[in-house]
Amino acid sequence: MSTSEQANDAPEEPRTSGVYVYGIAPADVETDEDAVGVCDGSVSIVTRGDIAALVSEISVDRPLGTPEDLRAHAHLLDGTSGVAPVLPLRFGAVMTDGDAVEAELLAAHAEEFAAALKELEGRAQYVVKGRYVEKAILREVIDENAQAGELRDTIRDQPEETTRDARMALGEIVSNAIVAKRDEDTAKVVETLTPLAGSVNVREPTHEEETAQVAVLVEVARQEELEEAVEALAEEWDGRVDMRLLGPMAAYDFVVTQKPD
Repeated sequence: MSTSEQANDAPEEPRTSGVYVYGIAPADVETDEDAVGVCDGSVSIVTRGDIAALVSEISVDRPLGTPEDLRAHAHLLDGTSGVAPVLPLRFGAVMTDGDAVEAELLAAHAEEFAAALKELEGRAQYVVKGRYVEKAILREVIDENAQAGELRDTIRDQPEETTRDARMALGEIVSNAIVAKRDEDTAKVVETLTPLAGSVNVREPTHEEETAQVAVLVEVARQEELEEAVEALAEEWDGRVDMRLLGPMAAYDFVVTQKPD
């Protein structure tokens, strides 16, 4: 057997690196020279025609999923969304190399990606969050519900062990009342934001005292109008609800692309 034949028969070295894909953007997108991605990887682009993938090299020996990884993934996409439309891929999209990104991702879905980017042109996602001020919402529930007021008086200054049933009953009344108020207040947030938004998505609450969590797809040029609308709600609910506006960010609630196979 010749030396060249022996070389051909030698087992391939296991691949130690891959290409992490963050999302899809127009081919003319520019990344900051100091942009850092997952695992502190330097961010670059792979292009195919009019579309591109935001990528960075990654070691496949290192498991993904740390809080730092998740923040890096979102930070890059959110930063891009402020200057160009971007289709975010779900966290953890890793392909073998740049050629695979071009052929198996960009070329295979070119028309779909181009159409989605056109829909996102000039738009970004914003998230409006509200959270009840605990003392204020409890006082509101008790003022509106006679039974809650009576239970509050029953347990006031009394040992917990002798008023356990009353405390449980009051807790249930408060919980149910907050659910009803959340539905009503979330509807008001949606009504306020709809004239500004191309799309609206109501998220499920993540905390029992959450008032609303609403994602909207809005033209970046109308961000000031959005801020004013949220500020008006914050003033109306001053002392009752703490309001926050997050964004611009990538359109996770509207066009998140599945990880490549």
